[in-house]
Order: sequence, then C-alpha cells, then structure tokens
Amino acid sequence: MELSVTQFVTIDGVYQAPGGPEEDPSGGFAHGGWSAPFGDDAFGEFMVSVFDRVDAFLLGRRTYEIFASYWPKNNPPGHPIANKLNDLPKYVPTSTLDTADWSGTELLRGDLVKEVTDLKARPGRELQVHGSGALIHSLLAANLVDTLNILTFPVILGTGKRLFPENAHPTAFTVTETRVTPKGVVIATYRKQGDPTYGTVGAD
Repeated sequence: MELSVTQFVTIDGVYQAPGGPEEDPSGGFAHGGWSAPFGDDAFGEFMVSVFDRVDAFLLGRRTYEIFASYWPKNNPPGHPIANKLNDLPKYVPTSTLDTADWSGTELLRGDLVKEVTDLKARPGRELQVHGSGALIHSLLAANLVDTLNILTFPVILGTGKRLFPENAHPTAFTVTETRVTPKGVVIATYRKQGDPTYGTVGAD
C-alpha cells in the first residue's frame, strides 16, 4: 500500500483543531473550528474521492480517540466516509493506549518505522493518515510518505501547531492535482519524487 496524508492547514501552516473549539485547546489554542466556515459541495466531493481509495487507516492516538468517540455513533448505511472508517482496519502507533474498543483497531507497539514499513508492504491501495499531526511529523522525518493531500484554508491564525517540522526529510514532490473550492480552499495533491535538486538562480 502507498501511504497518503490528508491534512487541513491554514495559510500559516497551522493544523491544530480544525473541527471544533474543544478539539485540541492545548497550549492555550483559542481558534478551534477554523475550517468549519469553508465547507461546501466541492470540498465534500474531494474528501469522498480520497476515501474511495483507502484500504486501511494509520491514525495518531489523539486523532484516533476523537474519531472513535464520533464515527461509531454516526454510521448511516451508504455513507462514503463513515462506513470506510468503521469497516476498514485502523492502525494506531501508541505507547499510552492500553485497549481500543473501536472495531477493526490494532495498536502498534513496536518501532514506528518498521511497523509502518511492514504495513506498506501489504497488498492494497492506500494506507491513509488523516489529522494525526504529531504522527505525520515522524512519518516525514522517516521519509515514509508517498502522497500529500494538503487543503489550505484562507485564514491565518498566528498561533497553533504547525504541520511541517524542521526535521522533515528533504523531499521533492510532483503536483498531480490542484483545485480551488468556491469558498476558497486550495486543494493540492503532491506525489513524492525523491531527493530535491539544487541550482543557482540566474545561472546558465
């Protein structure tokens, strides 16, 4: 399986608590729910297209707990996102969770790089990461991400957790898709190409 990351960010790169004020107020973050005003049909259609490609999920502990508290209770027949989240395997790297009651969940206790490398070696289409910012930091540092779906919302917050840390592995990507929703969300899909190349501006 290929590992894909789908993440909502602000113009200044904040990913913290897009879904609601109480989602993650850590560090005194006071802007939770910043993505809500920008939802529209085009945004929803893109997210459904992402979930159409998934065969398993890789979720950070905090995102897993948020999802597990909501999606099992909101799973109408034929729902293109809820049904996938509830029915497909979910893998959670953690050293703090003792049990996981959401059906289809497996807790990963071993070395993250080895565990994820082994998951990627399994047959299937996409192993998808949603939310899970701290986990994404580790995956980027280990050069394990194949595709990035970055949804940039037209807002600057000034504070909050940033998506790209300083220890991300230097990586070049190819832009495979771009679109702008009617409410101004810039959606871009990047596929990993390899190491960056370098040059001098203006050189022949």
